[in-house]
Amino acid sequence: MAEIGGTVVLVVVALIVLFAIVTLVKSVQIIPQGWVAVVERLGRYKVTKEAGLAFLVPFVDRVRRRVDMREQVVTFPPQSVITQDNLTVHVDTVVYYKVIEPKSAIYGVANFIDGVQNVTTTTLRNVVGGLSLEQTLTSREQINTALRGELDDATHRWGIRINRVEIKAIDPPPSIQDSMERQMKADREKRAMILTAEGQRESAIRTAEGQKQAQILAAEGAKQAAILAAEADRQSRILCAQGDRAASYLQAQGQAKAIEKVFAAIKSGNPTPELLAYQYLQTLPQMAQGDANKMWVVPTDFGRALEGFTRMLGAQDENGVFRYQPSPESGSSPDRPQDDDDVQDWFNISTDPEIARVVAAAEAEARQEIR
Repeated sequence: MAEIGGTVVLVVVALIVLFAIVTLVKSVQIIPQGWVAVVERLGRYKVTKEAGLAFLVPFVDRVRRRVDMREQVVTFPPQSVITQDNLTVHVDTVVYYKVIEPKSAIYGVANFIDGVQNVTTTTLRNVVGGLSLEQTLTSREQINTALRGELDDATHRWGIRINRVEIKAIDPPPSIQDSMERQMKADREKRAMILTAEGQRESAIRTAEGQKQAQILAAEGAKQAAILAAEADRQSRILCAQGDRAASYLQAQGQAKAIEKVFAAIKSGNPTPELLAYQYLQTLPQMAQGDANKMWVVPTDFGRALEGFTRMLGAQDENGVFRYQPSPESGSSPDRPQDDDDVQDWFNISTDPEIARVVAAAEAEARQEIR
């Protein structure tokens, strides 16, 4: 009996310890960060426990469900949607939502994820059904905004906030895809041809403008060259004329000086009329030595000419012979007339400043063109 009683006591103690452990486990709950626990007492909502250590009444309170309070991302399978122009497209959507009222999310709908999916499908069909295929493909932002507004209004009473709705893909039927690809290819080829034509037109315009500018510059250069050549020719002619004028003047002065010296030498030598006649006879053959002279005729009144020449230069003495008589002014040679003031510039050999400036400008422009 004693052994049986000891065994019963051990069993009772073990049951009490087990009951205490179970009670402790049910009365203490650890809730992780970002989660909350919906607690029920005798089947009715009691309280929502935040993250941390939560104490419950054993066998009276229980955790109905733990709810993730972080933003959730749900990808729904592609939905078949008919557009306004009766074409079926497959739309793949992604919904970003967040639970803001755990009590409403648990008791407001049986499964809020299934509810969000069904509302998304219904809203997507309503939105896309009012758009054509082209509008559907090009109006993703508009579809996203409409879906977010409709879903947010529908899920607000469930304690869920829809943050964003994104269209991942819109797949038209294969036949439509082929047609769209052909159309896109044609559009790209069209744009390429247009761009090529625009490039050729722009190139032709630029080339024409370049040729125009080149011709203008060439004409300007030819004009400047012609002007400078004409100016140089004018200056050259002027300088040559001035040189010829000065040379003629100096030559005339030299001839005058030579005649003066010869005449003075003749007067200082006191020549007789016979000597002058002899010199005249010596000069006559030289007059006939020219290549253009074919015939030389001695005038018949040669003696009379010599007599007049001797009468002009001399006087007849008592023997009837003409002797040279110097003129009263023979003792003093006349002064050579001085050059006038306006003639002095004829012999200036310095460079004209204006000509030097024009030449320097032409040389500078030639160096610039060479560079």
